Amino acid sequence: MTNTLRGELRAILRLAGPLIAAQLAGVLMIFTDTVMMGMLGAETLAAGSLGASTYHFVSIVCVGMLAAVGNLIAIRHGAQDAQGVARLAQNGLWLAWALALLAGVLLWNLGPLLSYFGQQAHNVAGANEFLRTVIFALPGYLSFMALRGFTSAIGRPGPVMAISIGGALLNLLGNFALIKGWFGLPHLGLAGIGLVTALVMNGMALVLAVYVLRHRAYHSYQLGVGLFRPLAAELGELWRLGLPIAGTYAVEAALFSFAALSMGALGSQELAAHQVAVMAVYVAFMVPVGISYATTFRIGQHFGAGQIVLARRAGRLGIGLGALCMLGFAALFWLAPHWVVGMFINTQAGNYQQIVELAVSLLAIAAWFEFFDGIQTIAMGAVRGLKDAKTTLWVGVMSYWLIGAPLAWLLAFPLGWGAHGVWWGLACGLACAAIGLTLAFEWKTARLLKRAPSPLTA
Repeated sequence: MTNTLRGELRAILRLAGPLIAAQLAGVLMIFTDTVMMGMLGAETLAAGSLGASTYHFVSIVCVGMLAAVGNLIAIRHGAQDAQGVARLAQNGLWLAWALALLAGVLLWNLGPLLSYFGQQAHNVAGANEFLRTVIFALPGYLSFMALRGFTSAIGRPGPVMAISIGGALLNLLGNFALIKGWFGLPHLGLAGIGLVTALVMNGMALVLAVYVLRHRAYHSYQLGVGLFRPLAAELGELWRLGLPIAGTYAVEAALFSFAALSMGALGSQELAAHQVAVMAVYVAFMVPVGISYATTFRIGQHFGAGQIVLARRAGRLGIGLGALCMLGFAALFWLAPHWVVGMFINTQAGNYQQIVELAVSLLAIAAWFEFFDGIQTIAMGAVRGLKDAKTTLWVGVMSYWLIGAPLAWLLAFPLGWGAHGVWWGLACGLACAAIGLTLAFEWKTARLLKRAPSPLTA
């Protein structure tokens, strides 16, 4: 490996490491909330899960919109445009606040829609109890994500990691305090779990904002100057790039919701095994997500500087690194599936044996599933680094909904493959996305090189 390749790989890893840790801290917060809901009883868990799933879907779409902040800042940073970086960061915060308001209004009034889709009345009431406190997490959470995009895109992801880990630990402590009634605190049930999340998320945003405003490394950006004067041009640019990113996140999340509904139609055992296997996949998926963000930022920096060959090199390294990491997880799923499943349920309990065996068999499919899922999310980030999110949206729609979902249904029901058919359909859809997005990245960089040849050699 040449010195140039080593340097680029080190740069990607310096960005990816803290971002992966931040992603895993976010998973810990979700896991903590789920465990605490379970401690309140089975009915409370069902209602809380309904509220949490709707909240997470809406917040994922909002985070997709805000992914444009870091994406565009990386390009301006590569072009050495400090004022442009500052304007995008400031207007990214305005976009975050607007999205928090819209999402909050939607989630506050979601009860009738949940009832319309046949959810039981007591579950809707419990979901509303959770949603009407957790929505106050949105301003902090989305502000944090905008600032996270800013500081990571200029090559400083460390604060994001430290604050995310601290937030996850505080969320755990706060939930235990309310559940156990420590310090004379009241037992607030689902509302308390949502309240703790809201307090922690807003605290995380406040800490990151103070750090960015006071640390000398950010003084050249002067984010506090002109913050309260939103600019239509920057907001429009964020909207144009963010909307297709949000659409891509939505169609992928909807694919997994479709898979869960299909499993529910097959039976409770299948749905339970699916949830266990999906959680294992989700935890492993945080590694390529962190690498994807790092790859997006590195490509954006090179793209902004007009160095297309370096952008292509960063993309290829990121995709290769993600593939290598996912092969490691594939080996784990193949060689130690019972250990992996045991992280989420008691594999020795007699009433769980059928669920355990089915979950173990799904992890064998997940070995392929993870490999392609890792590649497609990093390739998606690579294409976005070139300021193109429409391509990722169209590839996602075609791969997930013209191939993945129909094939999952066909294999599961008409052909009788059951739960395994659903997962093979998902694997095929993700494989198509991985191939399509990788080819799209190569095609786009080839076109850019023809249009503006770089003095560097590929």
